[in-house]
Amino acid sequence: MTLNPGIGAHVSIRGGYGQAARSARESGASCFQYFPKNPRSLKLKPVDYRDARSCASYCREQGMVSIAHTPYPTNLAADSAGRAVMAASLRNDLEIAEACGSLGIVVHFGHFAGMEPLQGYQNIIQCINDTLSGWEGQTKLLIENMAGNHGHEGMTLEELVKVRELSRYPEKIGFCFDTCHAFASGIWNPQHTDELLQRGEALGYWPHLAAVHLNDSQFPYGSRRDRHAQIGQGHIGVKALRELLTSAPLRKVAAIAMETEKGPDGTHRAEIAVVRHWFEAEDES
Repeated sequence: MTLNPGIGAHVSIRGGYGQAARSARESGASCFQYFPKNPRSLKLKPVDYRDARSCASYCREQGMVSIAHTPYPTNLAADSAGRAVMAASLRNDLEIAEACGSLGIVVHFGHFAGMEPLQGYQNIIQCINDTLSGWEGQTKLLIENMAGNHGHEGMTLEELVKVRELSRYPEKIGFCFDTCHAFASGIWNPQHTDELLQRGEALGYWPHLAAVHLNDSQFPYGSRRDRHAQIGQGHIGVKALRELLTSAPLRKVAAIAMETEKGPDGTHRAEIAVVRHWFEAEDES
């Protein structure tokens, strides 16, 4: 049987990391995403090793995988005045995620906020270098593609690949592909999914893809609007999402996490079951 990705959704850590893993499992998930600390603050959080190890142990027992998502204020392109704060917060996220046994921390590409593009890219690379300098853990930094709602930066696979190549620590960096962002930015036209797959292969993007954010889109193709919709209830649709997710490059990812609203039962159980069926049906065909 083909090895398939873990499938799950973003969950709350209100009851702790270990409880987050258990709640995800109870909803039928084999993976989950979480915020390692307050999602609206860069304030450092002491690592609760007892709770984190409970999460890691449970995930090993259940065969689950997890990814962390950095707080919303994180901006890799911050100028020199803010870079130390960003790097310290990212390092804190890495330490928490490592203790939880997570494969990576997802971070948005960054936004330039009016600065010259060259300076923005340089800032991103420097922030990544500062964050990963001396990092010996297994947890990676996973750079996410952007929808374009804050500017043109980070919308293309070319940019993500080049930033990784130009960093000092490419072996510590991977990617997280967001389906809504790719659709909204215009780099993925569902009528020509093969073109996206071929471009990613030519660039060497897919071998470093560790996770997927599986989101439908509330707005049309190329809208540059970052608004997620539940699977099959947006402009992308089930057919296109299934075709992309079950393609050879994406079947190799470790985690597929939804960032959509919960269902009527307060979980993502129904959506998880639908996506799992996509892979089971492919295996049987």
